[in-house]
Amino acid sequence: MFASRWILSPMYIILILVLFLILWKFIGDVIHFIQIMNTLTDDEWIVHVLELLDLTLVANLVVIVAFSGYENFISKIDVAEKHRDRPSWMGRLDFSGLKLKIIGSVVAISLIELLQDFLNATTTVDPNVEFWRIALHLTFVLTGLVFAGMEILAEKRHEMKNKDHLAEMKNKF
Repeated sequence: MFASRWILSPMYIILILVLFLILWKFIGDVIHFIQIMNTLTDDEWIVHVLELLDLTLVANLVVIVAFSGYENFISKIDVAEKHRDRPSWMGRLDFSGLKLKIIGSVVAISLIELLQDFLNATTTVDPNVEFWRIALHLTFVLTGLVFAGMEILAEKRHEMKNKDHLAEMKNKF
């Protein structure tokens, strides 16, 4: 049963391989952007930069999920333990912290998509579609706030248990 956690490892390896696909798409977008940048309006220029930011956020999210998921559910990555380039969150990001990072990234990606819609807006914008996209974005924001609130409550409860435990230990002596 305990060894079954290794079934997840190919998924995390494939996520790392997906980074190469994201990089390939990113490079293609940069080349396309360079080719047409002199013909773009300011708003179109910003939209292309936002698309690059969007891909970068997705790549960051893949890295965080792959490394943190591997460390939380499979095994510690000891190779990078003392390495100077080791990310500060590595080894410290638990499952609830991972959920907060994911929802934060989803909110940021959703916001970029809305900003792109706004900058691409013409007279033919479908208000019904935009309404649902904004509603979905607000749902992501609300979900993030609820997750953060639950995390704060869990930390306070944990602190209270620690204080109670310390008081018990003090009373014994």
